[in-house]
Amino acid sequence: MGSVVDAPPVVAGQEEVTDNMLGDKKVTVVFVLGGPGSGKGTQCANIVEHFGFTHLSAGDLLRAEIKSGSENGTMIENMIKEGKIVPSEVTIKLLQEAMIKSGNDKFLIDGFPRNEENRAAFENVTKISPAFVLFFNCSEEEMEKRLLGRNQGRVDDNIETIRKRFKVFVESSLPVIEYYYAKDKVKKIDAAKPIPEVFEDVKAIFAPYAPNAA
Repeated sequence: MGSVVDAPPVVAGQEEVTDNMLGDKKVTVVFVLGGPGSGKGTQCANIVEHFGFTHLSAGDLLRAEIKSGSENGTMIENMIKEGKIVPSEVTIKLLQEAMIKSGNDKFLIDGFPRNEENRAAFENVTKISPAFVLFFNCSEEEMEKRLLGRNQGRVDDNIETIRKRFKVFVESSLPVIEYYYAKDKVKKIDAAKPIPEVFEDVKAIFAPYAPNAA
């Protein structure tokens, strides 16, 4: 009789990806998506500081791999130069390694999955499903203004490239957001607001993950 009581409740429509185990550790993963210039990086830094998450940027990991001069890095560099998207498995492997190395159990994965194929591959390879997707919603006009004004010496911050990046984001990433919307896993943020106001909205979403939360 006791075993019936101890059995976990069956949740209707539960995903086959429910383990969320990294090695022998249960982890919380939040995908952070938003167009270029939507302020993801700034808010991720705030979340790391206040909620103890480890911030992993797919782009940063790929750039670090290129810098390392490894064979893998050269292959990645050539693909980026040709405007191709790096194969999902390559990015996922870098993300997995970084997650294990960090020793943490709460992760913000920024700028990934970039498309549906990335998303499916991440869940298939890692057997991890995100707790939710944090979506920074911002108009193209506002993002364009920010990118042109930030002058960080990034070669991709010119108007033509910026518009190309917007187009790629809309075509590739929106289907991912729609997929998670259907699963009621998207937390949408109005990213056009001033930074402190945006963080107030972010804080409300992350409250359950605060270090002192029960």
